[in-house]
Amino acid sequence: MAYRRGFKSEANAIAREVRAELGLWAHDRLDPWELAPHLDVRVIALSAFGGDAPQAVRHFTEMDIGAFSACTVFAGRRRTIVHNDRHSFGRQVSNVTHELSHALLLHDPTPALNDRGCRFWNQSTEDEAQWLAGALLVTEDAALRVARGHIPPVVAAQELGVSERMIVYRLNVTGARQRVARSRHLWIGR
Repeated sequence: MAYRRGFKSEANAIAREVRAELGLWAHDRLDPWELAPHLDVRVIALSAFGGDAPQAVRHFTEMDIGAFSACTVFAGRRRTIVHNDRHSFGRQVSNVTHELSHALLLHDPTPALNDRGCRFWNQSTEDEAQWLAGALLVTEDAALRVARGHIPPVVAAQELGVSERMIVYRLNVTGARQRVARSRHLWIGR
């Protein structure tokens, strides 16, 4: 994952700004279902389409749950997120926040499929949305707090309303554990 120069700092600034707009501190739980209306984005559960497309809903919610997480549908510039509500709660939080991150980053709509009928995929925009989603849900300050307090990932996940996997991811990508260990080593060495 090679990000454009300055992107991670930009993402952290966006996360701080969004949290401030919502009245949240760095260690507070961010609820994407509260963020969505703030951004004028509608969020719909996949199961809501059971009457219109029962076979598709059954396929993605019962037969192959992992095949569909979330997507953004556009009507002009208006965004609507459809997410798989059969995923675990922590995964749903990540899925919806990932899609909201595309909106915050002003990523342009793209076709779902390319000219060969294959899924269209822009790796750099997906990587950016993934990074920002993580920064929104588990800020760098929150990751450092978890590392400083030796808070088990399962406990931190419950506190922040995310998956344990998200906590571990953010601890790793922010280098929180290493930074805390290094600062303790420097402090002890004085």
